[in-house]
Amino acid sequence: MALSHRLELRQSQSLVMTPQLQQAIKLLQLSNLELNEFVEGEMERNPLLEARDPEADTVPQATYEPDVTPQNIEPQTRDSSDEWLSKSADNTKEDPSSNLDMPADDMYPDLAGSDRTSLADQGWNSVKTSKSSSVSSTGGGGSDYNLENFVPCETTLHDHLRDQLSLSKLDVKQRLIASHMIDMVDEQGYMRGSLEAVSMQMGTSIDTISTVLKELQKFEPTGVFARDLSECLRLQLIELNHFDPAMEALLDNIHLLAAHNFTGLKKACHVDEEDLSDMIAEIKMLNPKPGLKFGSISVQSVVPDVFVQQKNDGSWHIELNNETLPKVLINKSYYTNVSGSAKNTKDKEYIQDCFQTANWLVKSLDQRARTILKVSEEIVRQQDAFFSYGVEHLRPLNLRAVADAIDMHESTVSRVTSNKYIGTTRGVFELKYFFTSAISSSDSDDMISSEAVRHHIKQLIEAETIEAILSDDKLVTSLKDKGIDIARRTVAKYREAMGIPSSVQRRRKKKMAQQMAL
Repeated sequence: MALSHRLELRQSQSLVMTPQLQQAIKLLQLSNLELNEFVEGEMERNPLLEARDPEADTVPQATYEPDVTPQNIEPQTRDSSDEWLSKSADNTKEDPSSNLDMPADDMYPDLAGSDRTSLADQGWNSVKTSKSSSVSSTGGGGSDYNLENFVPCETTLHDHLRDQLSLSKLDVKQRLIASHMIDMVDEQGYMRGSLEAVSMQMGTSIDTISTVLKELQKFEPTGVFARDLSECLRLQLIELNHFDPAMEALLDNIHLLAAHNFTGLKKACHVDEEDLSDMIAEIKMLNPKPGLKFGSISVQSVVPDVFVQQKNDGSWHIELNNETLPKVLINKSYYTNVSGSAKNTKDKEYIQDCFQTANWLVKSLDQRARTILKVSEEIVRQQDAFFSYGVEHLRPLNLRAVADAIDMHESTVSRVTSNKYIGTTRGVFELKYFFTSAISSSDSDDMISSEAVRHHIKQLIEAETIEAILSDDKLVTSLKDKGIDIARRTVAKYREAMGIPSSVQRRRKKKMAQQMAL
């Protein structure tokens, strides 16, 4: 076969990931805090971008009207589901009515309907911390006078420890080591890090570090600078003069106490049941996290990206939270002036590049807002039973179902639902919360959400008594009575995922609580 050269023309299609397209995809998966940080960075780099007037901002919104009433659902009192939601609420499930402010106008009028109902009119007005009004007094006045400026800052644990260090009898070298070790104390009061690491960093011996540590462990509150829970409790017992060999044995076997293995504890401590109950009661009087009584770093609360509220006619009103949307626009007048005064090609290319980048960013933010609203509207439509009746009626849902309904790719829906939260009358939930696996029902062809199954398991365990502790096998039987066909290993997996101990541990815990109550 002879080799030869020739020219051929071929047509093909390919997706080119331009920097602008990569940026648009990146913006979809950013949380509201990350997005604002990104936009602020772009505003610093691009002179054509400037902050928009917040008072002129409005938000996209949509209204979903359920086509049919959910079948086989009996309206029930919301006490049980609401109580469960309130108990299981983390830092990501808070009551939106306590710290959220609702916008009043529409950012995109073409998305709004004439039947719009403002969430502010539905009782979603936030309780905002407003500035104090002008105060007139002999000491001062005017619009800038605020009594809150005179409130002292909360004392932190590190400040409290440094105040004690200044009064200690340590020498200059030991004070330097102690100051470094104070920085290693977390907000709970525990020292994180090994003495060997401190010795290498400070260039001194382990014995010197140990001597300084013993002095620091005498600081208030008692128990600080402990390296584990057992040492923290030991320091407090020594302070109370209640540290004896039996208590030392209990602290050395504190893992048995965590597992509620009281039989093993009695053998390890060489005490009877009555003495062990007294020792455990004394342990419970101690503070396992002594540093928390002081000021700590404030935790950033979750701010929903979307709000949903049921209207009087039963339909759902979905609206983006204006507070999470970046306020940015392009200063076209400045662009005109600068581009007209550019003297060389390099300056003109720079100004043109800034304009294109700014224009694409604004369009990407607009598209991101519309996409979040579209995905949220479909989730509300798919999970309308949950919003009406509670977690027991959460339906199985996957990314493909939402993506097919709104003509998007699954990866786009996945990015949109990452780090995005929706505020409802039942709490604040991550959008991914509504995507759960399906479990078959034994009495019908319907599928049950795995989250609903977890809720049933938790309800059954909370209702059990010391005389009738439910094992995993009994939980399987009880769930079958509710029409939920599930394997024992799945029940155990869900129980462990919720942090619920086994039936043996729950029986021991309830029995010990009953004995201590007597």
